[in-house]
Amino acid sequence: MQTNFFLLTKLSFIIATCFPLLSVLPSCSPRIDTRGNLPNLDMLANIEIGQVNKQEVVELIGSPSTVEIFKGESWYYISEKIETTAFFEPKINNRKVIIIRFDKKGIVKEIKTIGLKEAQNIKMVDRVTRTAGQEMTILKQIFGNIGRFQGADSGIMPGTGN
Repeated sequence: MQTNFFLLTKLSFIIATCFPLLSVLPSCSPRIDTRGNLPNLDMLANIEIGQVNKQEVVELIGSPSTVEIFKGESWYYISEKIETTAFFEPKINNRKVIIIRFDKKGIVKEIKTIGLKEAQNIKMVDRVTRTAGQEMTILKQIFGNIGRFQGADSGIMPGTGN
């Protein structure tokens, strides 16, 4: 009877220590986020250079992620897969940019694909541009509007100055 009690105690101790460890383990598995608009490659192959116009491109692969700002002659389809594990820095596994350029008549003249290997690491600038005006403290923000506004029954109609 004594050995059964010790065996049961030992077994319950093992279960009590292993269960919390095993329940935390799935939270460490990576989460994969897919972002952007990556067209179907089979549909992309149907776009013939010199034959397809902008409307047909939209019908085949959908609208672009972004369009060239000034002339709209280049369309960009951008997508990426990011893997995030627990509290670690997210890691970009895959990035693809498909650029479709059009001529003046709106006909496809070039299709180009850029991947993660061609990406450039851009350093961000840490400086802050100061704006004109005054910096307000929290007290000025809280008490600054006291006395500025009149009630609805003040007799002044908005926008009339009366």
